[in-house]
Amino acid sequence: MKPIKVGNVNVFPFRDMQELMDYTADDKKLLLSLNAEIIMKAEGEVADIINSNIGYADGYGAIKAMCRKGGKELKRIPGCELWLELINRYHSSKTFYLIGSTEDTICATVKKLKEQYPDIQIVGYRNGFIRQASEKNALLDDIRSKKPDFVFVAMGFPVQELLMDELYKVHVATYLNLGGSFDVFTGKVSRAPKWIQNIGMEWFYRFITHPSRYKRQVVYLQFLWAYYRNRL
Repeated sequence: MKPIKVGNVNVFPFRDMQELMDYTADDKKLLLSLNAEIIMKAEGEVADIINSNIGYADGYGAIKAMCRKGGKELKRIPGCELWLELINRYHSSKTFYLIGSTEDTICATVKKLKEQYPDIQIVGYRNGFIRQASEKNALLDDIRSKKPDFVFVAMGFPVQELLMDELYKVHVATYLNLGGSFDVFTGKVSRAPKWIQNIGMEWFYRFITHPSRYKRQVVYLQFLWAYYRNRL
């Protein structure tokens, strides 16, 4: 499958989540969700990380830009759903490691997963606040020692992508960048209603429900400007 260039990054034109999971089943790489914000901000080392792995469209802006460049029958693949589908598929046969969010949230995430999948093998987890070099080194050692099949990292862009690349160098596995997915999974944060998701306005819902995020939402307007001026 040939990726489509959008801005500085390559986005693979998956038609749905099933196709993505089948395509990457035997290929241990970073699976990177891409939306308008990430596409607009990705440059330098982070863009190189994305382009060396598997970027997929987790945003309608990315889908629109890809369709303009020849993509057909493409669907948005929400990262906050993909990791759960992977767990549903592999919970009894693969091992998992979770990194991200607060201590309370990561513990609640692990507890809920074990309730839903009693046979799940979570070999390790920790919160996303890695402040000291010693903490990162301990994490690298733990990943190297426990050798999980899947590593889910929910720390926000671009911190999570840089950490995933670093972890991948000590242990080859399938890594996913998940942003605030653990908060959604545990009910700490609510997603937009389905009809808002379906019209591609989930970013606007986040803006009106969390107005303090307004600085982050400006990038979506920049994306629209670039899209309509054929600069993506």
